[in-house]
Parts: sequence; structure tokens; C-alpha cells
Amino acid sequence: MSFLAHRLSMIKPSPTLEISAKAAALKAAGQDVIGLGAGEPDFDTPAFIKEAAVKALGRGETKYTAVEGTLSLRKAICQKFLTENDLVYDPSEIIVSCGGKHVIFNAMISTLNPGDEVIIPAPYWVSYLDIVLLFGAVPKIAQAGEEDDFKITPALLDQMITPQTKWLILNSPSNPTGMCYDENELKAIGEVLKKHPHVWILSDDIYEHLVFDGLTFKTLAQVVPELKPRILIVNGVSKTYAMTGWRIGYGAAPKALIAAMKMVQSQCTSNATSIAQAAAEEALKGDQSFLKEFQKIFEERRNRVVELINECPLLSCLRPQGAFYVYPSAKELIGKKTPAGKILTTDSEVATYFLESVGVAVVPGEAFGLSPYFRISYAASMDVLEEACKRLKKAVEQLR
Repeated sequence: MSFLAHRLSMIKPSPTLEISAKAAALKAAGQDVIGLGAGEPDFDTPAFIKEAAVKALGRGETKYTAVEGTLSLRKAICQKFLTENDLVYDPSEIIVSCGGKHVIFNAMISTLNPGDEVIIPAPYWVSYLDIVLLFGAVPKIAQAGEEDDFKITPALLDQMITPQTKWLILNSPSNPTGMCYDENELKAIGEVLKKHPHVWILSDDIYEHLVFDGLTFKTLAQVVPELKPRILIVNGVSKTYAMTGWRIGYGAAPKALIAAMKMVQSQCTSNATSIAQAAAEEALKGDQSFLKEFQKIFEERRNRVVELINECPLLSCLRPQGAFYVYPSAKELIGKKTPAGKILTTDSEVATYFLESVGVAVVPGEAFGLSPYFRISYAASMDVLEEACKRLKKAVEQLR
């Protein structure tokens, strides 16, 4: 429609949310659908966190807070960085927003000018690309293929940096692949970035606590402290504490960037919900022992899903080290014919075939910038995951 802003033509709705909505609609219509598209834990928010919200209500904490978040929450975030990441931040270097996505949005609108370039390794989380496009900047997609475990190499990064590069986005553990950068890989990337002091780094650590196989999570600012003055760490309580609906994310960065992001936030949402902030503070300060149980359950699910996918003819899947996703290859399905006579030409068509033929919703790799793959979220019970993999195997075996 002519009254809409031209910038809207450059972006599209979140594909992962669209897939989840389509699966929900089919379920509501009475179809037997297993949705493996949602990027959220299937656990309930721990009781002690919910109780903190109730207590905050009882204390009447229902008013505006500081735009950048309550001082007590920002102090808790600073303590988290010190305790878990050996990083020192002042509350003035912290902002609390309405989810991690909001932190990224605030940072990009505060820093990007038309023509600025942002390096985004693919596969990437779906919103990075559209947020960059929305502000007139140029996404530079770095194809990080399966041969490199879906991780950008130092050589490719060095090759892609230009005088116009403003940001590198680094997500570890990764959505959609679950792959993690280890300490040595981060050091090697850091060596490249040291040579290019005009490049800022957005380190998306939202899956920090979901790492497996005894891996110790490291963030770039911790491994290469010289880069800390130009790093924005994005994190939040959504994935770690099963609090996706509470909408609390936070950013840590130099004071000048946080001040700019605060100014933007003051003109859109103002503060994140006061009650949710109280719950997030308790999440960070309370007993963390349950996280090991969450981690153990996700690791068991990962092991089983990778096993079942790799037992499926024509499918193959690398073993990720974190998050709650796997990213199987659909390469051998391209060119195959469905029972209805349709030849599959893209991973989007593969995903549609899975949904329509056996009622399993997955997200096509096209949404994440690297095809032909698809993403499975294993944030579901083991019984559901085994049934879903059984159905996928049936769907694949029917191809000719």
C-alpha cells in the first residue's frame, strides 16, 4: 500500500515465527502436527523466579523504572559478568531491554548509516539480516559452510572487511546450527579484528549456558580483552531460564554506546516491564543448580536427534556443541520426487513436504542464509522428538 514506508519492502516477517504460526493453525484445525520450529525451551520458568515476580507485585513495583533498567538488576548483570565471564562492567555500561532482539535493534539504529556494512556469518539467526536492512546498511554475508563446522574462518573474515565495515556479528553457540567457537578460534578471529580498529563486534551470547560435551563457554571480550572497548555483548534470560515470554534481554558495552541505545529506547518502549525485571534479577542472583539439569536434558536430546537423523536415508547432520538446534543437510533430497509427483528443488519445498506429508514443522535453511539445510529445534520431550524423527524418516523413504 502506498502509505507504507519504503523500508518495509526490504524486510520480511520472521520465518521461524511464521512456521510456528502455520503449525499452530494446522493443529487448531485438528491436524496432528509436531512443531519443531520454535526457538524456546519447553521447560516452565523455575518456581523461585515466578515467586519473585509475585513478590514484586505485592510490593507495588508496578511503576516506570529507569529507561535502561533498574539499578539493582543492572548491578546483578554486572556481577554475572564478573562471576561467570571474568569481565568488569559498571551499571552505566549495561542496558536492559525487551528481549535480546530489542538490544540488537537499539544498537543497530544507534550506529548504522546508509552504506555501512555489517558482516553476518551464514547460517545466521533470521533477524540479524532484516534489522541491518531496515536501517539502510549493507549486510555482507560470509558463507560459513559445513566443511568449517558452520563457523567463519579468520581468513574469510579478513577478506570481507572493508573501510565501510562497521560491525561483525558473532553468535556462539549458534542459532541455527548449535556450533560454538572455542577459545583458540576466538583468539584467531580476535587477531584479525585487532588489525581493523574501525570494526565493532556484536557478540550474541544468548545460548551461553547451553553447551555440551564438557565445553567451557568463552566470550570474545574475555578471550581477547583488547577488543572489549568495541564489543557489545548481547544476552538475556530467555533461553537459559526458560523465560522467553518475560521479554528481558540485556546489553553490555562502552558507556557511549549504551547511552545512545538508552536514548533510542526512551523514545520507543521506555523501560522493560518492571515485574519481569524483578524476576530476571532473581534468576541471575538465585540458585543456579537447576541449569545443570536443563543442560543434561538438552544434551541427551541432542545425542538422540543427531543419531536418528544420521540413521535416516539421504539425511546427514553434524553434531553441535550447544543451543538446542540441529541443522541437517537436505542436499540428497533435492531433485527427488514426492508421492504426489512434485520434484523438490529447494529446502523450503522440503520443509513444506515434511509438514504436509507427515505433519512435522521444521524451518528451511533458506531462512538462515545457507541452503539446502533445515533447522530442527529439539526443545521438546524425547517421545515427541523420536516420533518426529520417525515421521521424517517415513517422508524421506517415500521419495523417489
